[in-house]
Amino acid sequence: MKLRYGLLVAVVLLAAFAAIGYWYRLELVVFALPRVQDWRDPIAANRPVEWQPGPEQAGTPPGDRPPNVIVILADDLGYNDISLTNGGAADGSLETPNIDSIAANGVVFTNGYAGNAVCSPSRAALMTGRYSTRFGLEFTPIFRVGVRLFEWMEQRTRPALRTRFDHDVASEMPAMPVLGMPASEVTLAETLKAVGYRTLHIGKWHLGGLAGSRPQDQGFDESLYMSGGLYLPADSPDVVNAKLPWSGIDQMVWASTRYSTSFNGGDTFEPDGYLTDYYTDEAVKAIDANRNRPFFLYLAHWAVHNPLQASGEDVEEFAHIEDHTLRVYAAMIRSLDRGVGRVLEALDRNRLTDNTLVIFTSDNGGAGYAGLKDINRPYRGWKLTLFEGGVHVPFLAQWPKRIERGTRYDEPVSHMDIFSTVTKAGGGSIPDDRAIDGVDLMPYLDGTKAGRPHETLFWRQGHHQVVRQRGLKLIVSELPARPDVGIDATRQRWLFDLNEDPTEQRDLSRERPDEVAMLEGLLADHNADQVTPMWPNVVDSPQFVDKTEREEYVEGDEYVYWPN
Repeated sequence: MKLRYGLLVAVVLLAAFAAIGYWYRLELVVFALPRVQDWRDPIAANRPVEWQPGPEQAGTPPGDRPPNVIVILADDLGYNDISLTNGGAADGSLETPNIDSIAANGVVFTNGYAGNAVCSPSRAALMTGRYSTRFGLEFTPIFRVGVRLFEWMEQRTRPALRTRFDHDVASEMPAMPVLGMPASEVTLAETLKAVGYRTLHIGKWHLGGLAGSRPQDQGFDESLYMSGGLYLPADSPDVVNAKLPWSGIDQMVWASTRYSTSFNGGDTFEPDGYLTDYYTDEAVKAIDANRNRPFFLYLAHWAVHNPLQASGEDVEEFAHIEDHTLRVYAAMIRSLDRGVGRVLEALDRNRLTDNTLVIFTSDNGGAGYAGLKDINRPYRGWKLTLFEGGVHVPFLAQWPKRIERGTRYDEPVSHMDIFSTVTKAGGGSIPDDRAIDGVDLMPYLDGTKAGRPHETLFWRQGHHQVVRQRGLKLIVSELPARPDVGIDATRQRWLFDLNEDPTEQRDLSRERPDEVAMLEGLLADHNADQVTPMWPNVVDSPQFVDKTEREEYVEGDEYVYWPN
């Protein structure tokens, strides 16, 4: 009798522990995953980065040699996040004078577009001057276990909206580091290196993590590579964290990222201090080391991508902001702007400003899962959507020797144009064995060429696609049915006339069926020239158009499915 009772108690306890483990499986994974990563790939203590020095004396005066080039790419920075376009973000109290100064000393592209509404495809377009769908990089890499983790998080945070997960396909995908840009693509670093530039990368890459696809394999002489996504350890006394309990993506990032970096393919080690400031420190050192020769610096900041973490000192500047998330977010932008100022100061100190082409932009629009409603104002939509809020980004450039101060350029331009503009400016050659979709913008800026750089632009993320023909913009979403998970097929069309309605307030798709048909034809022709994605999408996640993820879904709210 006692034995039976003991067995019964044991079974009950095991069942209880199993139930508790299942209920808290998300918390267990969030706790365990970074520790498993630390065990498999230990992170060493910080070590100094030694940038290879150039010549001690310049063979040619800076003004007589090809221009230095600095591309500063922010991550998830919204159109409304810089004071140039809003007068002051974060309740009007955040100004970005250093970022704004690039436009004051050069040009603001008021209709500057990202290559895509999500990280990797956008970065690939910038690096190659091509639609990333021409070589199959259509979706952002995701690690296999991340699909299951994302599903658990979505069940917790957004039960009212159904996300499609294809676990069978995900289980057959290669490991995440394998998912990257083909080595056969010619990058901006390669075109400049071929004509004598020293090519330097700092920060995020996200175009492949294995030999053959990392920065040093794609034309960069030196690379300080972001191998983890924490700005500081979460328990550091110097950091203020803002976690987003309403966002599955945020919880997945916290579960899978660490505080680490590596240099030129070596072992991982801890950065030195707050990550944005650390990248700035190293950028200044790289400029100093290469002041006497032409260089290309690709400074790919992680800011302001989540996890939202800011230094305590920066957060104190916004103590008047009640919303903790907004306060931390504003502090992150403050650090980013300070870093831009220090880079510009290093150019001044080395007497390089006049003949340095500096470009500042963001890889896509601000993220709706940040829960901050104004970051893309006045545009609708967010990162992951192809509404203007997802792709209409800050886009500024200065080159005092060639670009007139205070220039405003209103025609649509694209990240893809950076490739051709910079390659031509540096005296490099545009590859003639492949389609290049970007154009050299300098003739349009100096008036030697009239017209528009682009009559038509395209974006594609699986079934979510866009064509912009002059002022007309057609947004398409055609989600296949998935009755096994309760998702019906959707066929959505939005038509906007951006000449009259730049913030996409009035859908004209029913009023102008002929224009819809014409644009669908352009989109079909474009798709015929693209290739099959290198890996399939395994997630279709609904994204609000007008609400943040912090807000509750109400019947009738517009949303679009993001395929990845």
